[in-house]
Amino acid sequence: MDRSRFVALAVAAFGLVFVSFLLRGMTRLVAPYEVAVAVSAPVFLAAAALLAGLFVLALLDVTGIRPLG
Repeated sequence: MDRSRFVALAVAAFGLVFVSFLLRGMTRLVAPYEVAVAVSAPVFLAAAALLAGLFVLALLDVTGIRPLG
């Protein structure tokens, strides 16, 4: 993976976090809090998983085990 793809994935992950909060807020206008959390949780978990994976890749790059490219 090259560095530009890494940066694009990081921006996408933060975008998913933003979308998660937007979903929660918009759903909250028409549904109870529990429903809003249930709707936004999968998007937030996908963003968290992507950020965790990117963190591991960054650690591997810093230690020299697997360079990004």
